[in-house]
Amino acid sequence: MLALEALYAWEAAGTPVDELLDFPWADGEKLKDMGEEALVFPRALVAGTIENIAVIDKRIRSAVQNWDFSRLKRVDLAIMRLGVYSLLFQKDIPASVTIEEAVKLCIDYGVDDSFKFVNGVLDSISKSLNA
Repeated sequence: MLALEALYAWEAAGTPVDELLDFPWADGEKLKDMGEEALVFPRALVAGTIENIAVIDKRIRSAVQNWDFSRLKRVDLAIMRLGVYSLLFQKDIPASVTIEEAVKLCIDYGVDDSFKFVNGVLDSISKSLNA
């Protein structure tokens, strides 16, 4: 969830990466209770996704050929970017787990049936990686 919020903030407001990784919008007490160790994974997701954004967006663009990239909903785009980062660079996480987590995020934070669209895009990218 923190990673999704951070990528959304980066896309929507241009929040600098170093600021994003502190998750300033999150409840400070909750972050403190989570501990630094629990923040390692979301920070890695955010930093890795932004660092590889050109490669990630190229993959998404190729998977949505008949869709105007600029018309993608920001929340859906953030979820897809996290998913594609994981598919490309976190090989220890099974593709099915990555896609399932993306779908859950879409169901919770996306609009209408966006989870179907995101599922299809990530599944297509996953299959292209295994071809």
